[in-house]
Amino acid sequence: MATRTGYADLPLHGGHVPRWLFLRMVRLSRAILLALAEEFGTAEILRRLSDPHWFQALGCLLGFDWHSSGLTTTTCSALKLALAEIGPELGLFAAGGKGAASRETPKEIELQAERVGLEPGPLLYASRMSAKVDSAALQDGFQIYHHVFFFDREGRWCVVQQGMRESAHLARRYHWLSEGLESFVVEPHAGVVGARADLVLNLVAQEAEPARAAIPELARKPPDQLAAELRHLKRLKLPERHALLLSDLDPKRLESVFLRTYEAAAPDFEKLLGVQGLGAKGLRALALLAELLYGAPASFRDPARFAFAHGGKDGTPYPVDRATYDRTVAALERAVRQARLGEREELAALRRIPLLFRSP
Repeated sequence: MATRTGYADLPLHGGHVPRWLFLRMVRLSRAILLALAEEFGTAEILRRLSDPHWFQALGCLLGFDWHSSGLTTTTCSALKLALAEIGPELGLFAAGGKGAASRETPKEIELQAERVGLEPGPLLYASRMSAKVDSAALQDGFQIYHHVFFFDREGRWCVVQQGMRESAHLARRYHWLSEGLESFVVEPHAGVVGARADLVLNLVAQEAEPARAAIPELARKPPDQLAAELRHLKRLKLPERHALLLSDLDPKRLESVFLRTYEAAAPDFEKLLGVQGLGAKGLRALALLAELLYGAPASFRDPARFAFAHGGKDGTPYPVDRATYDRTVAALERAVRQARLGEREELAALRRIPLLFRSP
């Protein structure tokens, strides 16, 4: 079972990475991916991308702001562009991105999977469910706006996605890995890093099993009955946490959602989570009803825990040294070329770089 690790604040930063820096980031990403694939294979690359600390260090090595939400989006973008060139050779692919690009994820997965004779169905399901969990089953106040899905020709995958809380100018990053994943709805993350949230509804926590068992049963009840129960709850004097979670729920609007869950008659929580039209508010209403009517508690535990090689785009901790950056890329590219010719001495020397060759 994958475990959650790591905690760090990721302030939301506006603006764009300079083009000259981004082109270098893509080139360095390409060299790093080639070196890792040559030495360890694609399964290890996916493991490392799913580790929040290693991913953060990679973003710093590429030269982006070490303490910024943009590290996630720009690092993923650089990796995706690098893989567009070398992915077919390595058998490693990337789909998705930020904003509108994230909505292209299914199309991109299908296209790339079919090119290597891989059945796209399980990959599409993993992409969809990881996004649904972090937008609805884990309600921490962060809205998902970035989703990138990495996978190899063996069908192994990892997800790096990020949510924002604009009111606080903060972000949170979520990591998933197929290896060791036993359930999409029970402690599924490889890591969650970002700002702490004060009010969290966590339906994928181990201790939320009573809620996961009760919610599908409740969702099979007639929608008018559920809406009536919700109206009743809103009239009660409840503990502050429950009152806050109920405050923006409109029983009348949710009745159409309850109709969808009633018609779906999902047998378990994972199937229910996949019902189209069931979002964060509908699931939160069902969770509160399950706890207050059935005594089946959810969890309110926040899962979040939580390298300056070339400077950062804003000059923090120091400006990017373009000459040093270019020499680094050239050394990596030369080492990979020679290793492929059977001369591994230079690649062996690069083992001294912890980010590249030591386990995270």
